[in-house]
Amino acid sequence: MTTAQLSAGDVLAQLDLSAAGDEGFALKVGGIGVKVLCPQPLCDRLMAYFDDALADEAGAITVHLLPDQKLTPEPAWTDWRRDGGKVGRKDAVCDLDGARLIHKVRSGVTFYQSFDHAVAFGPLEQNESTVINFINTQALNIALREGWQLAHAAAVTNGKRTLAISGLSGGGKSTSILRLMDTDGLSFLSNDRVLIKGGAPAKALGIPKQPRINPGTILGNPRLAGLLTEARTAELKAMAPADLWALEEKHDLVIRDVYGAGRVRFDGLMTDFWVLNWSHSAEQDTQISEVDLVSRPDLLQAIMKSPGPFYQKTDGSFEPNGNTPDPASYLQALKGVRVCEVSGKIDFDRIALAGRELFDG
Repeated sequence: MTTAQLSAGDVLAQLDLSAAGDEGFALKVGGIGVKVLCPQPLCDRLMAYFDDALADEAGAITVHLLPDQKLTPEPAWTDWRRDGGKVGRKDAVCDLDGARLIHKVRSGVTFYQSFDHAVAFGPLEQNESTVINFINTQALNIALREGWQLAHAAAVTNGKRTLAISGLSGGGKSTSILRLMDTDGLSFLSNDRVLIKGGAPAKALGIPKQPRINPGTILGNPRLAGLLTEARTAELKAMAPADLWALEEKHDLVIRDVYGAGRVRFDGLMTDFWVLNWSHSAEQDTQISEVDLVSRPDLLQAIMKSPGPFYQKTDGSFEPNGNTPDPASYLQALKGVRVCEVSGKIDFDRIALAGRELFDG
């Protein structure tokens, strides 16, 4: 069989779905459920990670995790174009009849995505974060088909009020949100993906993804000091501020371990959205000013997020390679939400104070 002849049926025939076992766990965020089947010991580790979202009900789709399985022959891959000007190969795709294969170039993990099947196979044990993202993607897909819009944002909520924060990658949204978590009564909703649905009022939905943060975020928050060794802390403190800000060195933070149990909530009313457009080199003090996104497409670009190669639309078609989100859909979803630009110099103390005042008001 050649790669050109590979069909969805051929792929499923090669994969042994029974290897995932018949036990696992279910997740629920808002009204969206996902069931996961996988062997041990991976299953226990994933259940510990998803603890805040575990549910008793089966989900709308079942994810099968198949460690170390592979396809022969190798599919004919097409590189997926990356957004935001990022370079280097990351994802590759192969479209089948009613399904899509997605391959992680660096890790070697491959996914089969369709309405009926969500399967991850390959070196899963060595790439747990990639598996977690795939599970969360199933919840995102369901939400997108129900009319939610995907925002590149972090958020906290008390249920009646939600503050989401966007910015360019490395702009400080995770640091800002974690500073706000020091406020009593607030719950963590999302670190990097917020779903928004327009209405009166608008709604917010997060996914069960723990924060992955850079060293600068840790050094600026005494509560997070335990995430680094003393030796690494000393090395980082010796770096120039600009070099520390640009450093990409991700560390996992588990919300319940740092902030205590019961501090995660996946839904709330969408009331406020701040877009970080500040700079270390700015001389002006930090300003938080209400804006109209219709006249500020540059800020809207920081909010919008492509669903990526995994998204299958209600008509069965997949997200096209290189497609960009529709601004009109976001403007509609954010109607009635107070959107502000954060400008001037970077000041996380100002953000924390303004956030507390927002939720106290």
